[in-house]
Amino acid sequence: MLTNKHIAVIGGDARQLEVIKKLVELDARVSMVGFNQLEHGVIGANKCSLSEIVPQTIDAVIFPVHGMNIEGVIDSVFSNEKIKITKEFVNSTKETCLFFTGISNSYMEDLCNSNNRKLIKLMDRDDVAIYNSIPTAEGTILMVIQHTDTTIHGSKVAVLGPGRVGITVARSFAALGAKVKVGARKSEDIARIFEMGLEPFYMKNIQSEIQDVDICINTIPAMVLDADVISKMLPQSLIIDLASKPGGTNFRYAEKRGVKAMLAPGLPGIVAPKTAGKILAKVIVEILTKDK
Repeated sequence: MLTNKHIAVIGGDARQLEVIKKLVELDARVSMVGFNQLEHGVIGANKCSLSEIVPQTIDAVIFPVHGMNIEGVIDSVFSNEKIKITKEFVNSTKETCLFFTGISNSYMEDLCNSNNRKLIKLMDRDDVAIYNSIPTAEGTILMVIQHTDTTIHGSKVAVLGPGRVGITVARSFAALGAKVKVGARKSEDIARIFEMGLEPFYMKNIQSEIQDVDICINTIPAMVLDADVISKMLPQSLIIDLASKPGGTNFRYAEKRGVKAMLAPGLPGIVAPKTAGKILAKVIVEILTKDK
């Protein structure tokens, strides 16, 4: 239980509503900031502005998955208010106060480091990434269905990167009958891909391996699909880039070449916000209860 814990949830998107519900269920005192346009609140939680909170009472602050901009301003889909997080606010919290975010930036890092506060970057955690890979794979399948005129079954699919997301995506497409190959750099990853019954290839050979694929799904946050690679692809092929912005694709050249390419980070929050929120809630609660 989280009895006597005061947690400030600073508004972002629908995922946070699931987090708030779980915190209230566990008897935490929850202050919702940036939710003033939310039609129905969460029973047991208090909608308020940041100025109404006494920072010294806060045990944890939960920022949106997208974090804040480099000026410390947070946007919320549930408010027109621009919420500014200042150094003074952070410094006024308890020394033991935990700060949660999905994605961080230099402003946020400096904010917590200069005040000696612990910043937990949820999207960097293996458990969150693996849980999130499930709705990511489902969202990718949805995008492929929407933007192709053939079945996934029998399609030639290349997945770049055998990481936490790439493995789930590759398995999902293979389960639908696609002919899946997976690009990797390390020999141990090549061995694991082979063990999974998929076709492995080294990323250094991507230009020759990419020539006949119908669908290319990138998970690597580096420029792997550059002009040289895209020039070897079929004009009717589809690229879904799941890497964090700006992705790993030369989108300008893809458009020039006539190859349809889409950047699609953050799919869990788009296609399954309720599930994505429950994933975040599970991990946040585990951390908070462990910290007690």
